[in-house]
Amino acid sequence: MIMGRVVGTIVSTQKDEGMRGFKLLIVQNLDLNMKLTSSYVVAVDAVGAGMNEVVIVVSGSSARLTDQTKNRPVDAAIICIVDTIEVEGRVIYEKSHELAAASGAAH
Repeated sequence: MIMGRVVGTIVSTQKDEGMRGFKLLIVQNLDLNMKLTSSYVVAVDAVGAGMNEVVIVVSGSSARLTDQTKNRPVDAAIICIVDTIEVEGRVIYEKSHELAAASGAAH
């Protein structure tokens, strides 16, 4: 599994029948300092993730184990949206704080 941030979307009007109905998102990997790395993956969204959300992505055969992706031509799938990350007893990410900061910046 990898931890990453949704940084983009992909639109495809022509695709394999097995991919119809899937939203494709670009997920850039995050390190434990919550900094973006140079690696990224295109993943099928199985949970309704949105732009800038921190997510967990599975790949390979694990990506085909969700209810939505079973027996589909999928190599990477977003399986959860992260609420909190704690490392060595220290909270390094909280979605609620990020949302509050974004809301305050919008006003």
